[in-house]
Amino acid sequence: MCLSASGAVMADITQVDNAALEALRAQGVAIIDVRRADEWEDTGVIEGSHLITFFDKNGGYDAQAWIEQLDAVVKPDQPVVLICRRGVRTAKIAGLLDKRLGYSAVHNVTGGIKDWIAEERPVVEVEAESE
Repeated sequence: MCLSASGAVMADITQVDNAALEALRAQGVAIIDVRRADEWEDTGVIEGSHLITFFDKNGGYDAQAWIEQLDAVVKPDQPVVLICRRGVRTAKIAGLLDKRLGYSAVHNVTGGIKDWIAEERPVVEVEAESE
């Protein structure tokens, strides 16, 4: 699967800030943190997030394996929130879920975990062996 961006508007992808993320979280919408284990360990994660790495350190990925892990957490007809460091990686992944896999409500956290932390919102530590 290729993650190249197209010029089409992705109507089912919502760009969300921290306030919207908090509201979605309160509604029980699954939050998927797509960063790597070293990044989770560095910053911590939003409590209750599902930690499913998409890109490796070299930018490589196995979309099919990732989608299988995602499917254990959320189905295409359920809303999902994607978060990474700054919202760049998740914007690409959101396009994959929306356009190629038919996910109905994909929310991309535009400022990522960095903005979450900058607003002094809570994170929890991740054990070194988690992934």
